[in-house]
Amino acid sequence: MSFLKKYFTITVFSALFACGIAFFLDPNDLAPGGVTGIAILLNAVTGVETGTWVFLINIPILMIGWWKFGGKFMISTVYSIGVVSATTNLLSNMPPLTTDPLAAALAGAFLTAISIGSIMKMHATTGGMDIVVKLLRKRYPHLRTGKLYLVMDSIIVMFAILVFGNLESGIYAGITVLVTSYILDLVLYGKDEASLFLVVTDHSREVAERLMEELEVGVTYLKGKGAFKDKDKEIILCATRKTQAPKLEMIVREVDREAFLIVTSANEIYGEGYKSYDAEIV
Repeated sequence: MSFLKKYFTITVFSALFACGIAFFLDPNDLAPGGVTGIAILLNAVTGVETGTWVFLINIPILMIGWWKFGGKFMISTVYSIGVVSATTNLLSNMPPLTTDPLAAALAGAFLTAISIGSIMKMHATTGGMDIVVKLLRKRYPHLRTGKLYLVMDSIIVMFAILVFGNLESGIYAGITVLVTSYILDLVLYGKDEASLFLVVTDHSREVAERLMEELEVGVTYLKGKGAFKDKDKEIILCATRKTQAPKLEMIVREVDREAFLIVTSANEIYGEGYKSYDAEIV
Protein backbone atom coordinates (compact mmCIF):
# COMPACT_ATOMS: atom_id res chain seq x y z
CA MET A 1 0.00 0.00 0.00
CA SER A 2 1.42 3.40 -0.98
CA PHE A 3 2.18 6.01 1.65
CA LEU A 4 -0.13 8.57 0.00
CA LYS A 5 -3.06 6.16 -0.29
CA LYS A 6 -2.73 5.14 3.36
CA TYR A 7 -2.68 8.68 4.72
CA PHE A 8 -5.37 9.91 2.35
CA THR A 9 -7.65 7.14 3.65
CA ILE A 10 -6.77 7.90 7.27
CA THR A 11 -7.44 11.62 6.69
CA VAL A 12 -10.84 11.06 5.07
CA PHE A 13 -12.12 8.65 7.70
CA SER A 14 -10.68 10.64 10.60
CA ALA A 15 -12.62 13.64 9.30
CA LEU A 16 -15.78 11.50 8.98
CA PHE A 17 -15.25 10.31 12.56
CA ALA A 18 -15.12 13.95 13.67
CA CYS A 19 -18.32 14.69 11.71
CA GLY A 20 -20.06 11.91 13.60
CA ILE A 21 -19.06 13.54 16.87
CA ALA A 22 -19.63 17.21 15.98
CA PHE A 23 -22.84 16.92 13.95
CA PHE A 24 -24.65 14.13 15.76
CA LEU A 25 -23.30 12.86 19.09
CA ASP A 26 -21.90 15.87 20.96
CA PRO A 27 -24.76 18.37 20.34
CA ASN A 28 -27.35 15.77 21.35
CA ASP A 29 -25.61 14.85 24.63
CA LEU A 30 -24.89 11.32 23.42
CA ALA A 31 -21.76 9.86 25.02
CA PRO A 32 -21.41 6.51 23.27
CA GLY A 33 -18.37 5.27 25.13
CA GLY A 34 -14.67 5.25 24.45
CA VAL A 35 -12.49 8.33 24.56
CA THR A 36 -15.14 10.13 22.49
CA GLY A 37 -17.76 9.47 25.16
CA ILE A 38 -15.42 10.51 27.97
CA ALA A 39 -14.51 13.70 26.07
CA ILE A 40 -18.19 14.57 25.54
CA LEU A 41 -18.85 14.09 29.27
CA LEU A 42 -15.86 16.26 30.22
CA ASN A 43 -17.00 18.91 27.76
CA ALA A 44 -20.39 18.98 29.48
CA VAL A 45 -18.77 19.31 32.91
CA THR A 46 -15.90 21.73 32.15
CA GLY A 47 -16.87 23.54 28.96
CA VAL A 48 -13.52 22.68 27.34
CA GLU A 49 -14.02 21.66 23.71
CA THR A 50 -14.57 17.97 23.01
CA GLY A 51 -11.78 17.79 20.43
CA THR A 52 -9.30 19.17 22.98
CA TRP A 53 -10.31 16.52 25.51
CA VAL A 54 -9.93 13.82 22.84
CA PHE A 55 -6.33 14.92 22.35
CA LEU A 56 -5.51 15.26 26.08
CA ILE A 57 -6.99 11.89 27.10
CA ASN A 58 -5.05 10.19 24.34
CA ILE A 59 -1.62 11.37 25.53
CA PRO A 60 -1.05 8.67 28.23
CA ILE A 61 -2.69 6.00 26.07
CA LEU A 62 -0.41 6.93 23.16
CA MET A 63 2.65 6.57 25.40
CA ILE A 64 1.59 3.00 26.28
CA GLY A 65 0.84 2.28 22.63
CA TRP A 66 4.25 3.56 21.52
CA TRP A 67 5.89 1.26 24.05
CA LYS A 68 3.87 -1.81 23.01
CA PHE A 69 3.52 -1.36 19.23
CA GLY A 70 6.45 0.82 18.23
CA GLY A 71 6.78 4.13 16.47
CA LYS A 72 5.70 3.08 12.96
CA PHE A 73 2.21 2.08 14.09
CA MET A 74 1.83 5.02 16.44
CA ILE A 75 2.85 7.74 13.96
CA SER A 76 -0.24 7.06 11.85
CA THR A 77 -2.35 6.89 15.02
CA VAL A 78 -1.04 10.24 16.28
CA TYR A 79 -1.85 11.70 12.87
CA SER A 80 -5.39 10.32 13.00
CA ILE A 81 -5.95 11.71 16.51
CA GLY A 82 -4.70 15.11 15.37
CA VAL A 83 -7.14 15.17 12.45
CA VAL A 84 -10.05 14.01 14.65
CA SER A 85 -9.33 16.58 17.39
CA ALA A 86 -8.77 19.53 15.05
CA THR A 87 -11.78 18.73 12.83
CA THR A 88 -14.06 18.18 15.83
CA ASN A 89 -13.16 21.57 17.28
CA LEU A 90 -13.47 23.21 13.85
CA LEU A 91 -17.00 21.85 13.37
CA SER A 92 -18.16 22.34 16.96
CA ASN A 93 -19.61 25.81 16.30
CA MET A 94 -21.75 24.57 13.41
CA PRO A 95 -25.39 23.56 14.08
CA PRO A 96 -26.18 19.84 14.42
CA LEU A 97 -27.61 18.10 11.37
CA THR A 98 -30.45 16.73 13.52
CA THR A 99 -31.83 17.20 17.02
CA ASP A 100 -33.74 13.94 16.96
CA PRO A 101 -31.85 11.71 19.42
CA LEU A 102 -32.60 8.44 17.63
CA ALA A 103 -31.52 9.78 14.24
CA ALA A 104 -28.40 11.27 15.85
CA ALA A 105 -27.59 7.97 17.59
CA LEU A 106 -27.89 5.95 14.38
CA ALA A 107 -26.04 8.44 12.16
CA GLY A 108 -23.29 8.97 14.73
CA ALA A 109 -22.86 5.23 15.20
CA PHE A 110 -22.67 4.62 11.45
CA LEU A 111 -20.06 7.31 10.82
CA THR A 112 -17.84 6.45 13.78
CA ALA A 113 -17.96 2.68 13.22
CA ILE A 114 -17.21 2.94 9.49
CA SER A 115 -14.37 5.33 10.27
CA ILE A 116 -12.79 3.25 13.05
CA GLY A 117 -12.96 0.05 11.00
CA SER A 118 -11.54 1.67 7.86
CA ILE A 119 -8.70 3.31 9.78
CA MET A 120 -7.86 0.01 11.48
CA LYS A 121 -7.61 -1.60 8.05
CA MET A 122 -4.85 0.93 7.34
CA HIS A 123 -2.98 -0.50 10.36
CA ALA A 124 -3.69 2.61 12.41
CA THR A 125 -6.30 3.59 14.99
CA THR A 126 -8.18 6.69 16.12
CA GLY A 127 -6.40 6.34 19.46
CA GLY A 128 -8.01 5.94 22.83
CA MET A 129 -9.95 2.74 23.28
CA ASP A 130 -8.78 1.56 19.85
CA ILE A 131 -5.31 1.14 21.35
CA VAL A 132 -6.71 -0.47 24.51
CA VAL A 133 -8.72 -2.89 22.38
CA LYS A 134 -5.67 -3.64 20.24
CA LEU A 135 -3.69 -4.44 23.42
CA LEU A 136 -6.46 -6.76 24.64
CA ARG A 137 -6.71 -8.44 21.22
CA LYS A 138 -2.97 -9.02 21.27
CA ARG A 139 -3.30 -10.87 24.57
CA TYR A 140 -6.70 -12.47 23.90
CA PRO A 141 -6.95 -12.89 20.08
CA HIS A 142 -10.18 -14.93 20.32
CA LEU A 143 -12.08 -11.85 21.53
CA ARG A 144 -13.71 -9.87 18.73
CA THR A 145 -13.13 -6.14 18.42
CA GLY A 146 -16.77 -5.07 18.40
CA LYS A 147 -17.56 -7.08 21.53
CA LEU A 148 -14.66 -5.53 23.46
CA TYR A 149 -15.90 -2.06 22.54
CA LEU A 150 -19.38 -3.05 23.66
CA VAL A 151 -18.26 -3.96 27.19
CA MET A 152 -16.11 -0.86 27.75
CA ASP A 153 -18.56 1.53 26.14
CA SER A 154 -21.44 0.23 28.25
CA ILE A 155 -19.60 1.32 31.39
CA ILE A 156 -19.14 4.85 30.01
CA VAL A 157 -22.82 5.04 29.03
CA MET A 158 -23.69 4.41 32.70
CA PHE A 159 -21.61 7.43 33.69
CA ALA A 160 -23.30 9.47 30.95
CA ILE A 161 -26.68 8.88 32.60
CA LEU A 162 -25.27 10.23 35.87
CA VAL A 163 -23.58 13.28 34.30
CA PHE A 164 -26.50 14.36 32.10
CA GLY A 165 -29.10 13.21 34.65
CA ASN A 166 -31.13 11.96 31.73
CA LEU A 167 -32.06 8.31 31.28
CA GLU A 168 -33.20 8.97 27.72
CA SER A 169 -29.74 10.17 26.69
CA GLY A 170 -28.27 7.02 28.18
CA ILE A 171 -30.70 4.81 26.27
CA TYR A 172 -29.91 6.50 22.95
CA ALA A 173 -26.19 6.37 23.72
CA GLY A 174 -26.64 2.64 24.38
CA ILE A 175 -28.26 2.28 20.95
CA THR A 176 -25.22 4.01 19.47
CA VAL A 177 -22.93 1.54 21.23
CA LEU A 178 -24.85 -1.50 19.96
CA VAL A 179 -25.03 -0.25 16.37
CA THR A 180 -21.35 0.74 16.42
CA SER A 181 -20.35 -2.71 17.70
CA TYR A 182 -22.32 -4.47 14.96
CA ILE A 183 -21.11 -2.27 12.09
CA LEU A 184 -17.51 -2.36 13.29
CA ASP A 185 -17.39 -6.17 13.26
CA LEU A 186 -19.05 -6.09 9.85
CA VAL A 187 -16.41 -3.70 8.46
CA LEU A 188 -13.48 -5.59 9.96
CA TYR A 189 -14.54 -9.19 9.49
CA GLY A 190 -17.30 -9.18 6.89
CA LYS A 191 -20.57 -11.05 7.11
CA ASP A 192 -19.44 -14.52 8.15
CA GLU A 193 -22.84 -16.22 8.14
CA ALA A 194 -22.39 -19.69 6.70
CA SER A 195 -23.64 -23.24 7.15
CA LEU A 196 -21.57 -26.35 7.74
CA PHE A 197 -22.87 -29.68 6.38
CA LEU A 198 -21.99 -33.27 7.18
CA VAL A 199 -23.62 -35.75 4.79
CA VAL A 200 -23.55 -39.50 5.43
CA THR A 201 -24.74 -41.32 2.30
CA ASP A 202 -24.04 -44.39 0.18
CA HIS A 203 -23.97 -42.06 -2.85
CA SER A 204 -21.24 -39.69 -1.66
CA ARG A 205 -19.51 -39.39 -5.06
CA GLU A 206 -22.70 -38.40 -6.86
CA VAL A 207 -23.65 -35.90 -4.17
CA ALA A 208 -20.15 -34.38 -4.17
CA GLU A 209 -20.07 -34.02 -7.95
CA ARG A 210 -23.38 -32.17 -7.99
CA LEU A 211 -22.34 -29.89 -5.13
CA MET A 212 -19.10 -28.94 -6.89
CA GLU A 213 -20.78 -28.50 -10.26
CA GLU A 214 -24.01 -26.73 -9.29
CA LEU A 215 -22.90 -24.73 -6.23
CA GLU A 216 -19.19 -24.42 -7.04
CA VAL A 217 -18.26 -25.22 -3.45
CA GLY A 218 -15.40 -27.24 -2.04
CA VAL A 219 -16.08 -30.74 -0.75
CA THR A 220 -13.97 -32.89 1.57
CA TYR A 221 -14.33 -36.62 2.12
CA LEU A 222 -13.98 -37.86 5.68
CA LYS A 223 -13.43 -41.53 6.38
CA GLY A 224 -15.94 -43.10 8.77
CA LYS A 225 -17.43 -46.42 9.76
CA GLY A 226 -21.02 -47.16 10.71
CA ALA A 227 -21.13 -48.79 14.13
CA PHE A 228 -24.33 -50.77 13.52
CA LYS A 229 -23.26 -52.56 10.30
CA ASP A 230 -19.49 -52.07 10.71
CA LYS A 231 -19.47 -50.65 7.17
CA ASP A 232 -16.97 -48.10 5.82
CA LYS A 233 -18.49 -44.74 4.88
CA GLU A 234 -17.38 -41.63 3.00
CA ILE A 235 -18.73 -38.62 4.86
CA ILE A 236 -19.04 -35.34 2.96
CA LEU A 237 -17.89 -32.17 4.73
CA CYS A 238 -18.99 -28.95 3.04
CA ALA A 239 -19.34 -25.29 4.03
CA THR A 240 -21.58 -22.87 2.09
CA ARG A 241 -23.03 -19.40 2.35
CA LYS A 242 -26.41 -19.46 4.06
CA THR A 243 -28.04 -18.38 0.81
CA GLN A 244 -26.81 -21.63 -0.80
CA ALA A 245 -27.94 -23.89 2.05
CA PRO A 246 -31.47 -24.65 0.73
CA LYS A 247 -30.04 -25.65 -2.67
CA LEU A 248 -27.53 -27.98 -1.03
CA GLU A 249 -30.24 -29.67 1.03
CA MET A 250 -32.33 -30.11 -2.13
CA ILE A 251 -29.41 -31.78 -3.96
CA VAL A 252 -28.87 -34.23 -1.10
CA ARG A 253 -32.60 -35.09 -1.03
CA GLU A 254 -32.70 -35.62 -4.79
CA VAL A 255 -29.71 -37.99 -4.80
CA ASP A 256 -30.46 -39.93 -1.62
CA ARG A 257 -33.59 -39.42 0.47
CA GLU A 258 -32.12 -41.83 3.04
CA ALA A 259 -29.01 -39.69 3.55
CA PHE A 260 -28.13 -38.62 7.10
CA LEU A 261 -27.67 -34.82 6.98
CA ILE A 262 -26.30 -32.63 9.78
CA VAL A 263 -26.55 -28.85 9.39
CA THR A 264 -24.94 -26.39 11.78
CA SER A 265 -23.93 -22.72 11.74
CA ALA A 266 -20.33 -21.72 11.06
CA ASN A 267 -19.39 -18.50 12.82
CA GLU A 268 -16.17 -17.94 10.89
CA ILE A 269 -14.67 -19.51 7.76
CA TYR A 270 -11.16 -18.80 6.50
CA GLY A 271 -9.73 -19.79 3.14
CA GLU A 272 -10.42 -19.48 -0.56
CA GLY A 273 -13.85 -18.05 -1.29
CA TYR A 274 -14.31 -16.89 2.29
CA LYS A 275 -12.47 -14.64 4.73
CA SER A 276 -8.74 -14.05 4.39
CA TYR A 277 -6.50 -14.72 7.39
CA ASP A 278 -5.30 -11.14 6.94
CA ALA A 279 -8.78 -9.90 7.94
CA GLU A 280 -7.86 -10.40 11.61
CA ILE A 281 -5.80 -7.24 11.72
CA VAL A 282 -6.52 -5.92 15.20
